[in-house]
Parts: sequence; C-alpha cells; structure tokens
Amino acid sequence: MITLSDVAKKANVSKMTVSRVINHPEQVTDELKQLVFSAMKELNYRPNVAAKALANNRTQVIKFFILEDIDTTEPYYMTLLFGIAKGLDEKQYAMQLITNRNFDLDYADGYIITGARGSDYEWIDRLEKPVVLFGENRNGYDYVDTDNKLGTQMATQAALAQNYANIVFIGIDVKEPFEYSREAGYINTLQQAQFMPQIHRMGNHSHASEQFITAHWSQFPPNTAFICASDRLALGVVRAIQHCGGDLPADYGVVGFDGVFLDQVSNPKLSTVKQPVTRLGELVAQMLLQKIQQSGAPQGELLVTPELIMRHTMRGGAPQT
Repeated sequence: MITLSDVAKKANVSKMTVSRVINHPEQVTDELKQLVFSAMKELNYRPNVAAKALANNRTQVIKFFILEDIDTTEPYYMTLLFGIAKGLDEKQYAMQLITNRNFDLDYADGYIITGARGSDYEWIDRLEKPVVLFGENRNGYDYVDTDNKLGTQMATQAALAQNYANIVFIGIDVKEPFEYSREAGYINTLQQAQFMPQIHRMGNHSHASEQFITAHWSQFPPNTAFICASDRLALGVVRAIQHCGGDLPADYGVVGFDGVFLDQVSNPKLSTVKQPVTRLGELVAQMLLQKIQQSGAPQGELLVTPELIMRHTMRGGAPQT
C-alpha cells in the first residue's frame, strides 16, 4: 500500500509538506502543489478521506437548507450552489441539498441556511452543530451576503447623476433584512439629495411590476427612474414602459438588482446591481468550514461589495447595439 511517506520520498519533500498540500493547499505554493500532485499521480496515491473524517469524528458532509420556494428556472440558486460546492470541494467536503422542512439533522458537520423566516429561528437556535446563514439577518447569526444597502445607494446615485427628476423604488413585499437594506440605501441617498422617496411594494414577479406600472402609468411622468429590488421586477417595469409608449432611456430609466442572467436576456439589456453570487457561495462555505475548524467560534458578518452595471435602460449606460 502506498503511504504518505512514499509520496514524500518521491516528491523529495517532507511528510508534513505532503499533508499540507492535501489538507491545506491554499497554504502552499503552486510549485509545491504541482510537485506533490505529480508524485501522487505517478504512485497512484489517493488520500483516504473517509478514514481521516472518521478519525476526526467528522462526516465531511455539509447540509444546505433552502427554506423558501424557488423557481427551478431561476439561475440565481444554480449559481449559488456552484459557488458553495466549489468552496466545500477545496476541503473535500460534500454538500447535501435540503429544499423542505422535513429534514434529518443527523450526519453532517454543519449547516448553511438561506431563506430563513421568523418562524425558523426557534429550531435554528437549537442546532448543536455550526451554522452560517446566507443572507442578511438581524438575529445575531453568522452570515454572508451582498451589501444590499450599498447596492441601491449606488443605483440611486447613478439616477441622480443622470438628472432624473423622479426616482421611484419598486420593492418586494417581504419583511426581510435584505429588503429593508435595499430600501434604506435608496431612502438615505434620496433624502441626502433632498428628494422625496416614493416606494411601491409587490410580489417578486415581473408580471406584478408590469401590471402595476401599466395601471398607474399617469403617476410616472417622463424623466422618471425606477430603482428595483430585483431584476425580475425591473424586467416587468421595462415591459410596462415599452407597452405604454415610454422612451427608454431618454425619458425613463430602470435599474434592477442581482445581475444573474435575467439582466442579459432583457431587451434592451438591463442596468443592474450585480451580486457576485458564485463568490458569495464560496465565501459562505469557507466561513462555515472555518467555524467548524474553530469548534463553533462566532465568525460575524461578511458583506460583499456589489457592482453597478449601466446598460441600455439608463441614461449614461452603454448604447443599444
């Protein structure tokens, strides 16, 4: 049987170096990794992950709970899943996806949870293994998310810079921290510019925003910009403006939030606040694995800066081609 010592001898390095390459590849140089991996390949050596997990009283499994209804055609969660899987794979962890509340909490080293609502925190509080939330929360849990407040602040500042006289927020009718933060970024920025905030909330569906704008078209004169809490809502606003004969982007502007595929299929292409969703998935996985390594020590919050992408639905954006 090929051992760690055989690999070390073949690569002309120490056993400690081989162990570090296998267990902590981020701590060694690419040259060392290439040397050790080449020796492993030549000797046909494969680390016994199962034995290592058993020795450390670990399962090498992370459970990812999605506690909200999702559209299977929505690319957001597929992108997030890829990021989480990538982050876990770096430490040879497997992910088990849970999409309902009829779950088994056994056989896992920790939990990533997204879509938690107020009624979920009672059982989350009882979890005995490390947990990290994906998405802002105000209940003291460790979490990773986009800086939602900064995102809408950037979008609102862009609308002000393009001299739109009316700037309207189209929000999602959920009482959740991410929505509060997105509204706060819009409100604070407008108030600093001595503008009056105008907020309308509805379900997160493009047909809902399209119907709302169409039904209230007379309330939105030319030179109005819409800051939307999601790309879905923004798509509906764009369709309504086109249906009602509005001129995009000369007289009307629209900015969405997410930047995961839907902004690309919009015609014209949508200005949006882009979340680095794959990177967010990696970061939430890394935070949980670090928490496991540190025996459940608190990790705090991590807010990642989004990117404002100006395209064809805003003055000052890229011209339609």
